[in-house]
Amino acid sequence: QVPLVESGGGLVQTGGSLRLSCAGSGRTLNTYIMGWFRQAPGKEREFVAAITWNGGSTSYTDSVKGRFTVSRDNAKNTVYLQMNSLKPEDTAVYYCAASRAPGPTRYAPLYDYWGQGTQVTVSS
Repeated sequence: QVPLVESGGGLVQTGGSLRLSCAGSGRTLNTYIMGWFRQAPGKEREFVAAITWNGGSTSYTDSVKGRFTVSRDNAKNTVYLQMNSLKPEDTAVYYCAASRAPGPTRYAPLYDYWGQGTQVTVSS
């Protein structure tokens, strides 16, 4: 097991920013691909961003490119998602996940461990 704990969600106005954190509890994350997914009410879970174990490569879904940045601090065993210029359509529960895939995959079934999620609400 790789317990993952997300934090940093909340309510923000359109155009605002939030930084989500995902901390590994009890096990190091530095050998895993780390991903962020989100699920809005009535919609399927979707890929947001992913990062390789050393931060050398990242991947984003098109709708967040230029606004969101995924990063990691292996010394702190934590992964981050900086979200800027937030829009109402970014409203969702955001999940972090860990994968042993060879690269920053968008494919949810390749992620072995998931956090409990943190709510992000963007008001118009």
